[in-house]
Amino acid sequence: MSGLIDVHAHWLPAELFTLPAGAAFGAMHDRDGELYLDDIPLSIATSAMSDVAAIRKDMDTKGIDLRVLSAPPFAFPLGDSGQDVAYAEAFNAALTRVVDDADGALAGLGLVALGDPAVVTAQLEALASTPLISGVAIPPLVGRTSLDTGVLRHVLAEATRLDLAVLVHPMQLPRAEWQSYYLANLIGNPVETATAVAGLLLGGVKAELPGLRICFVHGGGCAPWLLGRWTHAWKARPDVRRASQTPPETGFGELFFDTVTHDARQLGLLQEVAGANRIACGSDYPFDMAEPDPGRFALEHGPGHDALVRAAEEFLGRTPERERR
Repeated sequence: MSGLIDVHAHWLPAELFTLPAGAAFGAMHDRDGELYLDDIPLSIATSAMSDVAAIRKDMDTKGIDLRVLSAPPFAFPLGDSGQDVAYAEAFNAALTRVVDDADGALAGLGLVALGDPAVVTAQLEALASTPLISGVAIPPLVGRTSLDTGVLRHVLAEATRLDLAVLVHPMQLPRAEWQSYYLANLIGNPVETATAVAGLLLGGVKAELPGLRICFVHGGGCAPWLLGRWTHAWKARPDVRRASQTPPETGFGELFFDTVTHDARQLGLLQEVAGANRIACGSDYPFDMAEPDPGRFALEHGPGHDALVRAAEEFLGRTPERERR
């Protein structure tokens, strides 16, 4: 059975491989058909990142009817320089052209320059007026702040006001203790995501923004396994519950997650703590850490075809009720 929606896939046009000024890594470039990030091999063909035909072929092979494209995480514009603003606008314009030409097979999540709140608002308003652009992709951290404070908190408030979806994707931030064994990805990415989920729930942000449609990739990182610990601390410590009126387990079931867990048991736990109606199919295309057969994995181990599609449609705001509005 097809009809699946992949809410987590990446695309970047070759002209933007330079990356924005504040990027944590050097530019992307091609070496004999393979894509590198600075001197780091990404273990994927260069065409897989930017070639729409390659993306469509992969969709056909994997049983994906609609794929939602967002920028790779190292392309997040983390400042408000003129270059950051121009980079986000160039990506959004290119993404709009791609989804417009895809006959309904592709949708998009745009970028905003994560600095000046006024610029954020203007760029989100532009995304909200663009057909087939369903929302925005953001990192879980900007500097020392997460979703409960600063510019990311502003993004969530404005996305809620504009009825835009928000996809949160970790950036694989380098740390000295994670230099070996790809640990910046294997440990760093899940920890970044869990930090953002905790900030959203313990900071009371989701309760303040009940209309926020937000999805955390990689099955929510460490968050499903930490939820019990957070809830215990919320009950035991006044400083943990000072900003939230309800325990984190209450708000957890109002978030969306993708299926990229790489393990059926972990996806099962995610369904238990989040609910079967909050999980959408994801692929993480085209990276080496992508789910090799995302449709099969999601259908065999997830909540079922109809639930996966409903969750994706609800997250993206593609339900008949919202489209009538």
